[in-house]
Amino acid sequence: MLGRLNHVALAVPDLAAAAAVYRDTLGAHVTAPQALPEHGVTVVFVDVGNTRIELLEPLGEASPIAAFLEKNPSGGMHHLCYEVDDIVAARDRLKASGARVLGDGKPKTGAHGKPVLFLHPKDFFGTLVELEQA
Repeated sequence: MLGRLNHVALAVPDLAAAAAVYRDTLGAHVTAPQALPEHGVTVVFVDVGNTRIELLEPLGEASPIAAFLEKNPSGGMHHLCYEVDDIVAARDRLKASGARVLGDGKPKTGAHGKPVLFLHPKDFFGTLVELEQA
C-alpha cells in the first residue's frame, strides 16, 4: 500500500529563518512560501534529492501548528508523508484495520494539489502520518 516517502514535515516558529538556514547554510533549493488556509499553515519545501523536507509555520491562531509550537517552542518533526496509489482505497483499508483517520475522513487538497489524509499518531507509534495520493 505505501509508496515512497514524499516528505518529512518540520514545524518551525519562523519560516523565513528556517528557509534561510536550509538555503544559505546547507545550500539546498527552497521553494517560495505557499499559504494553505484549509490546513492552517504556510509551507516551503526543501529539495534533498531523494525526498523533500516540508517546513511548516502556523497560518492563524487556530492552526494545528500553533498548538504544536506551544508545546515545542523551537519546533520539531511534525509528520511523515507517504505516497499511496489510491487514497480512498488506502483510507478504507486502514479504517477496516482499526486505524483512525483525522478530521471528517474525506481527503483534502494538499500542498502539491493532490488529495491528502492524516492518520492518528497514537496508531503509528506517536508519529502523525500523512498519506498523499501519488
